[in-house]
Amino acid sequence: MLPINEQIEIPDNEIEWTAIHAQGSGGQNVNKVATAIHLRFDVRKSTVLSDPQKEQILNYKDRRISKDGVIIIKSQQTRSQEKNRTIALQRLAQLIAAALVKVKRRKATRPSIASKKKRLDSKTRHSRLKESRSKTFE
Repeated sequence: MLPINEQIEIPDNEIEWTAIHAQGSGGQNVNKVATAIHLRFDVRKSTVLSDPQKEQILNYKDRRISKDGVIIIKSQQTRSQEKNRTIALQRLAQLIAAALVKVKRRKATRPSIASKKKRLDSKTRHSRLKESRSKTFE
């Protein structure tokens, strides 16, 4: 079980793993052992997430979420497959948690009279400063 928050835990059977050869350095080990991990999680087929939660995740702007509703995370930071698996799980949890955060709508407000006066005074002061720097022609 992968805990996302207090209410959501993703079961292991909904997460698909694929071990692949890692790119980059690693010596002979990189040619022999598949240490990189591809994690796939199908949001639409998830039994844990409610329909509004699924919609919220699918509408989240992230390149790791495909058009088919599958989250694909690749981890190849370490030479250990187990550590890469742990890193991939953490990234999945962070992505889902970030997608489920509800953004507060901004409440439109008006500037106060004092703030308007302060802004205009500042503009006047700045104007006078620039005016004093200019050359005066007689």
